[in-house]
Amino acid sequence: MSGTIAARTGIHQQRTVTVLRGLLTTEGREALDWNDWDEPGRAGVQMRPLYATQAPQNATAFLVRFGPGAHGDLHEHLGYEMMFVLDGELINDNGDRYTVGDLVIEEPGSLHRVHTETGVTVLGVREAPTVSREID
Repeated sequence: MSGTIAARTGIHQQRTVTVLRGLLTTEGREALDWNDWDEPGRAGVQMRPLYATQAPQNATAFLVRFGPGAHGDLHEHLGYEMMFVLDGELINDNGDRYTVGDLVIEEPGSLHRVHTETGVTVLGVREAPTVSREID
């Protein structure tokens, strides 16, 4: 279950809070609205945007779900990226394997491509965009 809540704090300040419940359960993740990630090199990948900031930073947070055998594109990070594996296994192109509960931080300038054999769901936070380095 998820939702956006307008709440008042103890000092009576209006704020908006988005709550996604049960992300550590299959049922909680399945209850979300998922969108196909419609970019080259991302067949079999779905995402659920959480937030995006405007320029100059263009930070984003999202949930991403790779089906079995799916992969991302070859890309370079312009800022830090943090990934937290919620289920399944994510495999980096250098052979590193990340499983449930692993927190992975890619540094600015890192270049990589990820995939999964079994399927994986990841919480991702990027402080800046990535640039595709796919060769046509």
